[in-house]
Amino acid sequence: MSLMRHSGESAAAQPRRRSEQEWRQEIIQVCRLMWEKNLVAATDGNVSVRLGPDRFLVTPSGFSKGFLQPDQLLVIDWDVNPVGPRYGPARHLRPSSEMLLHLEAYHRRPDIVSVVHAHPPMAVALSIAGISLARCVLPEVVMSFGLIPTTEYATPSSIEGAQVIAGLIESYDALILQRHGSVTVGKSAWDAYLKLEKLEHTALITKALVELGSDPPMPPEEAAKIVEWRRQRGLMRGSQEKDLCDVCGVCHLAG
Repeated sequence: MSLMRHSGESAAAQPRRRSEQEWRQEIIQVCRLMWEKNLVAATDGNVSVRLGPDRFLVTPSGFSKGFLQPDQLLVIDWDVNPVGPRYGPARHLRPSSEMLLHLEAYHRRPDIVSVVHAHPPMAVALSIAGISLARCVLPEVVMSFGLIPTTEYATPSSIEGAQVIAGLIESYDALILQRHGSVTVGKSAWDAYLKLEKLEHTALITKALVELGSDPPMPPEEAAKIVEWRRQRGLMRGSQEKDLCDVCGVCHLAG
């Protein structure tokens, strides 16, 4: 089954003018940081950048992210088919089946340029334990993300595993995939990676709070200030207004 989305659907998310080689170097830098900071293990994780309306630069299947080289990255289309000549180190490589997840994000978010999928251990552990990161506890998290929701569970690398982000990725730049990993999106691979770091840092703080037996939410009046800060900057996307109302209790305090 194809996740093909053609032509104008993605035209709004053209990246700033960089050469393909510059994007390759940035993806490799992000991959190495993911590996060094234990946000992926073995051959886990993948990174992509939108090169144009119908072309995506992606990491190949079966490689440790700490040892990838720029010329091993692949260019694919909406059908996950490699595009262009196949030669050199990339000639026998294939894109990860997780690219279905990336393409679903690009389809639903024409504004984004990059997707990072990782397996941050604490965030995954909390999702299995049923501890949500969609809380109004840390002001910098609410300022940066609004909330960090967790999806329903779906089999990784499947069509369902890609579609599980529907209804959330439209509103949020950082999601936790139940029992699986994370998805962060941004205007560049670096932007999406920094959101991954913040997501896992939030998970570590949340675990510490749970262990301490105290994780009081922000006072609604203070949360309302941050909600208004996001609103004034045009950051309130999709369902965020309603979600922050429900979670933070700011329904009648902001605006």
